[in-house]
Amino acid sequence: MPTKSNIHLYTAGTPNGYKVSILLEELGLEYKVRGEPWFLEINPNGRIPAITDTFDDGEPIRIFESGSILQYLVDRYDKDHKVSYPYGSREYWEVNNWLHWQMGGLGPMQGQANHFKRYAPEQIQYGIDRYTNETRRLYRVLETQLEKSTSGFLVGDRLTIADISSVGWVNSHAWAGVPLDEFPKLAQWLENLKAREGVKKGFDVPEPRNTKPLTDAEIEKIAAEARAWVQQGMAEDAKK
Repeated sequence: MPTKSNIHLYTAGTPNGYKVSILLEELGLEYKVRGEPWFLEINPNGRIPAITDTFDDGEPIRIFESGSILQYLVDRYDKDHKVSYPYGSREYWEVNNWLHWQMGGLGPMQGQANHFKRYAPEQIQYGIDRYTNETRRLYRVLETQLEKSTSGFLVGDRLTIADISSVGWVNSHAWAGVPLDEFPKLAQWLENLKAREGVKKGFDVPEPRNTKPLTDAEIEKIAAEARAWVQQGMAEDAKK
């Protein structure tokens, strides 16, 4: 039975959104998914994911930015270190390294690869090549780390937010046009994580997703349908 909490999750079916729902499921925490319009009072940046919770003093607290949410959840709710390590340990800081690596590298670079390959109104080959190649380089960094792992996880002997922060991005590798053929350890890591019940459930938030691998033509069809929406959002942001 899930552990009761007053966590409300504001999210969408994206790699950054999946980070939080996967961790909540892995921790076995009760939470509610909120689908109402976005409020800047919750995240001044107006982006998902974000959560609200009742803090130790009984007052509401907001946490935004996916990395910050992951750290908050393990610091507050993972006292038994199911998916974390004690503060100050070598493993704690190594997890911290990989979390910040993902936030500053893999997410932004693959996000740009997705944009230039799938959503840009015109095909700019330099942008596609620049960010696709950088995503491939970052996958190689993960592959090298996993080659040294005896557990199959990025840090130590257990699943941590180092893995959780990256799995949604690697799972969408086809969207960025980066096959995993040249990264066997990374491909196995992805399959192993996707077999976990918490990861499966987390990937179905806020709604069940299609688990069948998509062809590039199917991906492009979906992207074409979303392209106008993305461009409209960018135009609205430019007016703010």
